[in-house]
Amino acid sequence: MTYSKLTSSELLHIQSLGELKKAGYESRSIKQELRDNLIEKIKNKQNIFPGIWGYEETVIPDVERAILSMHNINFLGLRGQAKTRIARMMVNLLDEYIPYIKGSELHDDPLLPLTRYSKDILEQYGDNTIIEWLHRDERYTEKLATPDVSVADLIGDVDPIKAATLKLPYSDERVIHYGLIPRSHRGIFVINELPDLQARIQVALFNILQEGDIQIRGFKLRLPLDIQFIFTANPEDYTNRGSIVTPLKDRIESQIVTHYPKTIETGKRITEQEADVKKEQKEAIVVNELIKTLIEQIAFEARESEYVDSKSGVSARLTISAYESLLSTAERRSLINSEESTYVRISDLYGVVSSICGKVELVYEGEVEGPVIVAQNLIGKAIRTQFLNFFPDPEKSKKSKINPYAKVIEWFGGGNEMEMIGDMTDREYAARLKTIDGLDDFVDMLSAYSSENEKLFMMEFALHGMAEFSLIGKQSLDQGMKFQDLVSSMFSGPGDEDYDFDDDDDTKPF
Repeated sequence: MTYSKLTSSELLHIQSLGELKKAGYESRSIKQELRDNLIEKIKNKQNIFPGIWGYEETVIPDVERAILSMHNINFLGLRGQAKTRIARMMVNLLDEYIPYIKGSELHDDPLLPLTRYSKDILEQYGDNTIIEWLHRDERYTEKLATPDVSVADLIGDVDPIKAATLKLPYSDERVIHYGLIPRSHRGIFVINELPDLQARIQVALFNILQEGDIQIRGFKLRLPLDIQFIFTANPEDYTNRGSIVTPLKDRIESQIVTHYPKTIETGKRITEQEADVKKEQKEAIVVNELIKTLIEQIAFEARESEYVDSKSGVSARLTISAYESLLSTAERRSLINSEESTYVRISDLYGVVSSICGKVELVYEGEVEGPVIVAQNLIGKAIRTQFLNFFPDPEKSKKSKINPYAKVIEWFGGGNEMEMIGDMTDREYAARLKTIDGLDDFVDMLSAYSSENEKLFMMEFALHGMAEFSLIGKQSLDQGMKFQDLVSSMFSGPGDEDYDFDDDDDTKPF
């Protein structure tokens, strides 16, 4: 049986260099190892990056091409685009175990020793040299680039304590304390946020990337390190804090541009996969598929908003946090009302404002409006966008002979108002929605609903959507929303109402 066919348990029984040679072991670089294992997985139709959605036709093929080319990789993209996650998942392309010389600081390959220690051990013991095994999880090193990172941290430095303890002169290579990069020999080394690394530190990587060796304090020392480098970075114009120096960029063979989900469905898959939904929430809260869509739509609206800095991006963490907050909003209501279960409401969306505020970087105009107003504005625009997928276009309905919204508009035009308080019981919620003349019949006319809760949800959605299209007025309250006639809402007292400064209608009330 050849070495490649041995099982993990059989490998772990090999304890000496002689046994390793007898098993047919041959040295292989990490890039060759990644390439060979990727080829095997592709042939077997295996999913190489499970849980990474939306990159099937873009980023993942680029990554596979880079690995097949045995390139170092730089992932370039805005925040929250799974750059680091992909890097971490590349560990799964490594062999489960590799042998190394016992006691070797750099996990030296038994057939290709680097350090003085390993060479001395091999010379002394030969085929009796003791072999140990390194699991692939231990072959991954990650470093966040910060301004305080030094060459000593990454490459290494002379250790005076070691020199004194071993009674060695500084000219002896054994007094070197190796940094993170040499210690990643035969592994994957990741530097996150590469532009944050000072230019003079980036220069120290030139030799490692091009010639594969390191230089420490003038030592005439050549260590042909075997490392798969992966870098992550935001676009250079993202911030003024720094950039990747051109010679370093030139030495990174593959630069792969990542992106945000291109469809709502992809975003929903990511959010459902990543959101931390508690067991009690799964059991007690029923979530309408539309509200999941609205959560994703908020992120899409934010990425297009004039108030949000597009260079900063809107992370997928926004939708994940928003979805978690949405469930907690519904859960809190059910706890307050001593209800064993509840159905999410459109008004629960306004409970996620705090999750949105911290996830978007505002431009000057957005700062003037304020993060809360911008967040509420984004929710409103998400409702407006999705409204047209379920109900007739209000603009076209105005011109038709039979306006399906007429009865609801007339009810509010008659001086009626409706306060939708966020924490009201399910029974009161249903009663208030059914009080509005024409709303019940309106949603029934457009579709049949599988449950009473789903119908009530769509009734509330219709109400919010009509307000977004200025068919009725909507006013923010401390505890919820008040719907009323559009004219009445326009003449509300100062401070009673938030306004949505939309380009299409600057006078429309929020």
